Amino acid sequence: MIRVLLVDDQHLIRAGLRMLCDAQPDLEVVGEADNGRDAVDLAARLRPDVVVMDLRMPGVDGISATSRILADRPATRIMVLTTFGDDDHLYPALTAGACGFLLKDAPPADLLDGVRRAAAGDSPFSPEVLRRLVRRAVHARADAPRRTAELTAREQDVLGLVAEGLSNTEIGERLHIGVTTVKTHITSLMTKTGSPNRVRLALWARGD
Repeated sequence: MIRVLLVDDQHLIRAGLRMLCDAQPDLEVVGEADNGRDAVDLAARLRPDVVVMDLRMPGVDGISATSRILADRPATRIMVLTTFGDDDHLYPALTAGACGFLLKDAPPADLLDGVRRAAAGDSPFSPEVLRRLVRRAVHARADAPRRTAELTAREQDVLGLVAEGLSNTEIGERLHIGVTTVKTHITSLMTKTGSPNRVRLALWARGD
């Protein structure tokens, strides 16, 4: 059972998300918050596996709440769900430690899949957000060959696919290698780049 905390200042959004999650046999909504301060308190008390986090809220916003939650419980997976997909919201959220970034106009099936992928250690992104990350990653790799000089050819292949938001299984299928091998490459990449998690590794790939 995946324990989910919903954080959004709009009651209708939270109610809709709760209905979606409650209809799934593997998801359990353990709490709701309408602001970042309460989200931090509930995350500490309820210990959810995944936090579905809005960004713009009164008082403590979603970015600050993400940083505070992860400072207390680094294993918590925080998936942003927002109306705002611009760079001014995307990159601060990822830098704060969010594992994924979905837009509120995403189909319900994509939202549920995003929660499950976040809980499994993957990084769910809306397609338009992912395309922007990929473009930035490709440009950064083209402009900075020195940064990847210490990586093996296979590590560079894996790095590019991590930047595209692919899961370990998808990377393995793309490169025709086992999931365990993918995990080994990602661990090596994190060590070589000084990236503490998968999202920071993707940010490193694009040059941030």
